[in-house]
Amino acid sequence: MNMVLAVAAGGALGASARYLMGVAIGRWIGHGFPWGTLTVNVLGALAIGLLIGIFTLVWSPGRTMQAFLTVGFLGGLTTFSTFSLDVVTLAERGQYMPAALYIVASVVVCVACVFAGMALARALFS
Repeated sequence: MNMVLAVAAGGALGASARYLMGVAIGRWIGHGFPWGTLTVNVLGALAIGLLIGIFTLVWSPGRTMQAFLTVGFLGGLTTFSTFSLDVVTLAERGQYMPAALYIVASVVVCVACVFAGMALARALFS
């Protein structure tokens, strides 16, 4: 039960952070392109790579803390379902090129950020 509560608490915090970041980025850059979702997905990918590297190299928190941070907080922060809806919204507006670029940028950049986060953890802690 502690694990479920940890994931739920982390998810609530991550989802709240996603919402606040999306609002802030939307006000800053505008709402014509899903910059908020792209930003949280990229940052979340970098953060999960960094955390996994840290868990492997220098910090062994309990499984509950790991679940709180990764499944909970980062799972709540990153938004593949929202990403998918953003792609559909762009496509339904007839904005096929931005939709395609958004898909490529999200997947390629986020996967690269997981690698970068793990490399950063190795560089800092090994």
